[in-house]
Amino acid sequence: QVQLAESGGGWVEVGGTLRLSCVATEGTFSRRTIAWFRQAPGKERDFVAASFRSGSNLHYADSVKGRFTISRDNTKNTMYLQMNGLKPEDTAVYYCAADNSRLILSSLRVGERYDYWGQGTQVTVSS
Repeated sequence: QVQLAESGGGWVEVGGTLRLSCVATEGTFSRRTIAWFRQAPGKERDFVAASFRSGSNLHYADSVKGRFTISRDNTKNTMYLQMNGLKPEDTAVYYCAADNSRLILSSLRVGERYDYWGQGTQVTVSS
């Protein structure tokens, strides 16, 4: 069992930066695929970024590539999402997720394949 807790969301102006954190208060991230998703008002949940198992294989949505960076510290059971160059369209609730070490690479962007979710943290980018 894994319990996840996000933090770091808030309000920022266009072009600003935020760093989201997600701590596993129970369980560990070791050997798990971890990811960030987001959901804007009235829209479906979208994939943002993922770190596959060991952490060296990183994947990003095209909309955030070059601006966002996912990372993890397995010794602290913490994952991060560094967000630079924020745009109004990045406004959403951001969720961290982790799997049960069974997710395959081709399903990495599919939210339904993840087993554990945080409660979400709001990110608002103001123009």
